Amino acid sequence: MRAIAVFILAAVAAGAELPVTKVILYKNGVAYFERSGQTAAGAPARLEFKLSEMDDVLKSLVVEDRGGAVARIRYETNEPIAKRLAELGISLQSQQPLALLLDQWRGEKVEMTYRGEKLSAAILAGRLAPMPNQGQRQELSVVLDSGELRTLDLEAAAGIRLVDPRLNKQLTDALLALSQSRSREKRAVFIDSTGTGARSIVARYLVPAPLWRSTYRLSLGEAGEAMLEGWAKVDNSSGEDWSNVELAVVSGRPVSFISKLYEPKYIQRIEASLPEEAAVRPELYQTAMERDAAAAVGEAKKRVSAPASRMMLGGREESREMIAAAPPAPMMMSHVAETAQAAEKGDLFEYRFPSKVTARNGESILLPFLQQKLPARKLLIYSDRSSANPRNAVEINNASGKTLDGGPITVYDAGGYAGEALVETTKDGVKRMISYAVDQGTRVTTNFESGTQVIRTIKAQRGILTTRTAVETTTTYTADNSDNKEKSLLIEHAVDRNMKLLAPKPDETTLSHYRFAVKLAPKAQAKLAVKQEQELESSIAVTDLDNETLITYARNKSITAAARQQLEAILAKKRELAAAQSEQKRLEKQRNDAAQQQSRTRENISALNRVAGQQEQVQKFAAELVKIDTEIGNLTVRINELTKAAQQMDAELKSLIEKLEF
Repeated sequence: MRAIAVFILAAVAAGAELPVTKVILYKNGVAYFERSGQTAAGAPARLEFKLSEMDDVLKSLVVEDRGGAVARIRYETNEPIAKRLAELGISLQSQQPLALLLDQWRGEKVEMTYRGEKLSAAILAGRLAPMPNQGQRQELSVVLDSGELRTLDLEAAAGIRLVDPRLNKQLTDALLALSQSRSREKRAVFIDSTGTGARSIVARYLVPAPLWRSTYRLSLGEAGEAMLEGWAKVDNSSGEDWSNVELAVVSGRPVSFISKLYEPKYIQRIEASLPEEAAVRPELYQTAMERDAAAAVGEAKKRVSAPASRMMLGGREESREMIAAAPPAPMMMSHVAETAQAAEKGDLFEYRFPSKVTARNGESILLPFLQQKLPARKLLIYSDRSSANPRNAVEINNASGKTLDGGPITVYDAGGYAGEALVETTKDGVKRMISYAVDQGTRVTTNFESGTQVIRTIKAQRGILTTRTAVETTTTYTADNSDNKEKSLLIEHAVDRNMKLLAPKPDETTLSHYRFAVKLAPKAQAKLAVKQEQELESSIAVTDLDNETLITYARNKSITAAARQQLEAILAKKRELAAAQSEQKRLEKQRNDAAQQQSRTRENISALNRVAGQQEQVQKFAAELVKIDTEIGNLTVRINELTKAAQQMDAELKSLIEKLEF
C-alpha cells in the first residue's frame, strides 16, 4: 500500500495538468467538459476528479493525443473497504474496545508496560468483563514468557505493541484503507502516451453537474408582438475555477444513468465439478416502452413580415388610429451586449455563448441567451371550472427560429409588472399559451343539462336486439363582463373521448381541450352552449320485450321496411298467441265453474235420495247433471284444441324470433 502511495505521489509530481477549456451543460444531470494542454516529453497528462465523478468519467472519457497515441489510462483502484479489510484479516468496527481488537490476534506475542513492569506475553483472549457497579472492564488473558497465566486490566497497561512486524503492517494498512474510504479528496487519472516529444492532449468527458435553468422576461408591446428575453442560470460546482472557457447550454433530455465502473465488482461463482464450467451471470433486458403519439400543435414555421392592422390590448381590440393617439408604453427589457448563438444539435438544441466565460468555483451566473420580438396575442382564458374568474393570458408564436427551453416567465405590461407564468419547452413554429394573472372584471358560470335518450340504430341477430342510443348534453357557459371595455375570451372545454362534439365548432383543439372564442362587449353578458352526444350500446332478448316496447322498436325510423315487417310479424304472432292463451284461461275458468256446479248438484241428489217423496226433484237434478257433464266435456275438448294451437303458435313465434336478423 505504501509503495502504491509513493508511486502515485511520484506520478502526480510528473504529470501535466490540463486546464478546462470548454463546458456544455445539459438537462439530464451531467455536463460535458473539455480540457486541453501541453505535456513534456515522456510525462503523462494528469486529470483530477471527485470520487463521485469517477464512474461517469470512466464511462465517457475520450482522449485526443496530437503528436502521439494514447497507450493507456491508469488510476488507483477503489476496492470496497469490506473486501480490503477481509483480505488483511482484521475487523475494525466503530467504537471497538481494545480488548476485542487484541482478541483477533490470539497466540501472537505482545509487549507492554503493566503497572510499571515490562511484560512480554502471548495473547490468550480479550474480553469485556462485567463490574459490580454495572460497568465493564477490558481484560486481556495472556501467557507470560515465564509460562505464568495472568489476566490483565488493560486500563493499567501502556505501550502495548505487537511483536510481529507483519501484524503491525497489517494494522497500519487497515487503518490507511479506512482513512482512504472516508476521504473526499480527488482521484487522479493519468494518460500515458507513446510519443517521445512534447504533445498536445485534449480530454473530453461527462461528469455530474447541476442542471442549467432558463428564466424569461416577457414584455408585451402594442403592435401584436412582444419582446422575449431569456437568461440561463449556470452553477459552477466543479471544484475549480473556470477561466475563459467556451460555454454552451443545451435544451433537451438525453438519456443518462450511473454505471458503477470505478469500484471493482466481484461475482459469486458457482461450484462445479468440471474446471471448464465457468459461472455466467444472467442477462437482464429492459422492457420496451411504447412511444406516445403526440399531436402536432401550431402552425408551420412562418415569420411576421408586417405588423397586424389590428391588435389586442388588455383584452380589447383597438384600431391603429386610436393607438397612435396615445403614447406607447415602454418595453421592459435589459440592455445586453450579445446573446447566445443557437443551433440544432441532432434532436437537441444548443445555445453557445459567443464570449468566453469566467466563473469561480461555487459561483452562479446568469447569461443572456435570447432577446427577440415574437408575435403575441393578448386575451382571457377560462379553463378551471372551480374558479369564477378567467385569467389574463398571452398566446406566443415561437417564430424565433430557435427552441425555447422551458422555465418561468415574468410578464411586464404597459411598462409595469403584470404577473408570472411557466412555459414548457417550445419548438420553433409552435404557439404556446401562458396565463399570468386573474381577471377580476369577468365572471364565468357553468350550467349542465342532460337530454333524453334517442335510439340511433337497432340491429337484430338470432333473437337478440342490439340498440345504440344517444344522450345529448349541453354545457352552457355564461360570461359577465363588468368592465367598460371589450374583451376576447377563450373558453377551454375538456375533451371527453366517450362523447362527440355536436356544436359549436371549436376555434382550436388541443390534446385535452376544445377552445371556443367568445367576444365580450363592455358591461355585457355572453353565452356559449357546448352540445355533446354520448352513444350507449345495449342488448336484450326479444322474448323479454313486452308488446309496447316491441311496438316502439317497430316504429323507429332508423330501421328498414324489411326489419319493420319482421318485427310486426313477431308482434302479430305474439298477439295471436296471447289471444289463444287468454281464451284458454277463460274456458278453463268456465270448466272449473261447471265442475263446482256439478259437485253441488250431486250433493243435492244424494241428500234428496234420503228423503221420501223427492223423486221428482231428484229427476230434475239428474237431468241438470247430464247437461253439466256434457258442457264439461265440450269445454275440455275446446281447451285441448286451444292448447295444441297455442303450442303451435309458440313454436312459430320462436321460429320468427330465431330467424330475426337485420
